[in-house]
Amino acid sequence: MKSVYNVMATYAPQRRRPVGRALQRGVTMAELVIVMLIVAIITAIGVPLYRHVTTDNRMATEVNALLGDLEYARSEAVREGRTITVCVAGSVTSPYSCAASGVNTWQDGWIVFVDVNDNQTIASDQDVLRVHEPFTSGDTFEANYGISSVSFNRDGFAYTGEANVTITLKNSSNDAVFTRCLLLSQSGMMTTALHQTDPTDCPGT
Repeated sequence: MKSVYNVMATYAPQRRRPVGRALQRGVTMAELVIVMLIVAIITAIGVPLYRHVTTDNRMATEVNALLGDLEYARSEAVREGRTITVCVAGSVTSPYSCAASGVNTWQDGWIVFVDVNDNQTIASDQDVLRVHEPFTSGDTFEANYGISSVSFNRDGFAYTGEANVTITLKNSSNDAVFTRCLLLSQSGMMTTALHQTDPTDCPGT
């Protein structure tokens, strides 16, 4: 026989959860402050790191672009048995031209051409082998001694008028940590250096 309590429990009305209404819990002020602090820390660390990486990559691309074209010019001079010159661009559109002697701002772009008259002057558009557009980054790329052209002869030797040439690449804010140099000798050997790791070969001045 069921007890009175069991019978009452069986027929007692059950409390039901409201249909279609999810339980909601608000965010406390402490939780909101913690999230904001985490976001601030990530931003403070991440943004400068991102800028450093993108600047470093951009400048590596810029200095390697000229290095690659100089190596190409030397290779072509040896292969073709004639003078190939790389000069600071006066005009990167037809009719192509070199900048005036003493203009050492390689960030203005450069031109690789067959120097038929061996005078660092483009004789005709047909002699142009490569053209590099001016930098759009605001970086500067300047050669010492006012060097505005490099000519390679059939033996691969470089003629610049100086024994050794340094072309220094700096970012727009002149931050030494990003400064790079392209080094070129009369023998035609060339390499790049970082001011931060090799201040002797790349003084950054």
